[in-house]
Amino acid sequence: MTKDSNILCIGSVLWDVIGRSPSHMAKGADVPGRIIRIPGGVALNIAMTLVRFGLTPALLSAVGRDAEGEELISECHHMGLITDHVYRSDDLPTDCYMAVEGANGLIAAIADAHSLEKAGAKILQALYDGRLGKADAPYSGLIALDGNLTERLLDDIANDPAFQSADLRIAPASPGKAERLLPFLRSGRGTLYVNLEEAGILCHTRFSTSEEAGQALLSKGAARALVTNGGEATTDAHPDGLITLPPPEVLVTRVTGAGDTFMAAHIAAEFNDADRTSALAQALDAAAKFVSGDTPS
Repeated sequence: MTKDSNILCIGSVLWDVIGRSPSHMAKGADVPGRIIRIPGGVALNIAMTLVRFGLTPALLSAVGRDAEGEELISECHHMGLITDHVYRSDDLPTDCYMAVEGANGLIAAIADAHSLEKAGAKILQALYDGRLGKADAPYSGLIALDGNLTERLLDDIANDPAFQSADLRIAPASPGKAERLLPFLRSGRGTLYVNLEEAGILCHTRFSTSEEAGQALLSKGAARALVTNGGEATTDAHPDGLITLPPPEVLVTRVTGAGDTFMAAHIAAEFNDADRTSALAQALDAAAKFVSGDTPS
């Protein structure tokens, strides 16, 4: 490696194809707008934001050796990300995410992360073979982990000694994959970054506030949880106490990637020794700037 990383980002690295329209959209809507293709995936979104905050992330993921994969790896290099440990497959195509957004928010999305799921534990090899860690010297730094991995692999990670010394930061990727994080509740390991809906799925109930959800996640075994609630207050739930802050009021122009931006900004703030209140405020400010279009997508 030509440079050292100070955080690992494990999970989806793919192309985002996003259609955005300024119109309010209902089921079956056919409206004018813009369609873009940009590097994405939860792990990559977090990594790209971490770079903006001065960190040097290394990616652990699966990317095909197809034309889309070669282009994606090139883009990652250009952004200053370390890709030395990315699993490159000749047989698996590069994954893709497709979303449609209107003035009323996210209308629909489909995440095709089948290659990442099929690659499985192969993406983690560097944590066992001595490049990043090994059995008698497990990796002890920051890890941002996303729920696009299979439920079985996430369960293994939640209980694997190879991760016992790491500072694990975990996101579910989407409400549809929130239950994949249940092993981290059972093991009491890691910091969870979830929205109100995802917190409800993990606790098998519905919540009206992030504070209520954060307290419930702690009761279920979470070591720590950050619970967002759109334009409403966000809570950092920790055994030492709950901190709840409102996000800045902004005009929302995009939503895909907002949660990843919040998580990355929070990690970066704590990496730079911000206290819990300051870190939460900085993360909310970064997410607000993102959804308003004031930062790059």
